[in-house]
Amino acid sequence: MFEELREKNFEVLALHHAEAILTHDMGGAVSEIEAALSEVRIPVEELVRGGGGEGQGTQRLRKALAAFGWKKHNFQIQKTVDGVPKESISHEIDHVKAFTGSTFALEIEWNNKDPFYDRDLENFKRLHAEGAISIGGIVTRGKSLHEGMRDLMERVAEKHGIDNVEKLAPFYSPTTRQKRLYEAAEERMGSFAKGWARAFVADKFGEATTHWRKLDDRVRRGVGNPCPLLLIGLPIDVVQV
Repeated sequence: MFEELREKNFEVLALHHAEAILTHDMGGAVSEIEAALSEVRIPVEELVRGGGGEGQGTQRLRKALAAFGWKKHNFQIQKTVDGVPKESISHEIDHVKAFTGSTFALEIEWNNKDPFYDRDLENFKRLHAEGAISIGGIVTRGKSLHEGMRDLMERVAEKHGIDNVEKLAPFYSPTTRQKRLYEAAEERMGSFAKGWARAFVADKFGEATTHWRKLDDRVRRGVGNPCPLLLIGLPIDVVQV
């Protein structure tokens, strides 16, 4: 399952019988997710533009899923006692698709703060307990992509001759705080390019953001259990330098 993605160095982790459900109840989900993710390409410059938030690559992935019918959906769960409403809860999921007798809820966590994983996993757990979904999925930055960010940024600096803060202008306008970070890092590293790459990544793609290790840590602790889960990490190979 997901052999094409695995061959392209994507991380794929299926938990709590998710693989059996996908195999027997929603094989179409496998082919659609694989088709959408196999085409992910992110020019390295997109990682710099806009300060490193959700970029055009993530938007293209969302559109690819939407083309297969994975649409945003707001689940409404209302409980009543003797006909009187007592509790109403809503859970908005970015990508949802119903298959024969099964529903798959999928979130893309490209570069949020890592507590968003807790939100996603707990939402999946509640929705699964209520019978609203059969599987919850998260697509995020894989280990190789997260760990390779500094090298990617150094290559951007080398490719575009970025050796001072003014040469960042084609990509974004650093704040006063960011400029101070870059100056301090340049002094430590001995070059602007290396200092900027280190400071930029720490500031925008740091350890407290959504990446594979943070997600793996949570599911290993049982967050989201017993909801069947499919977790996929984007590899560094999706970035075009």
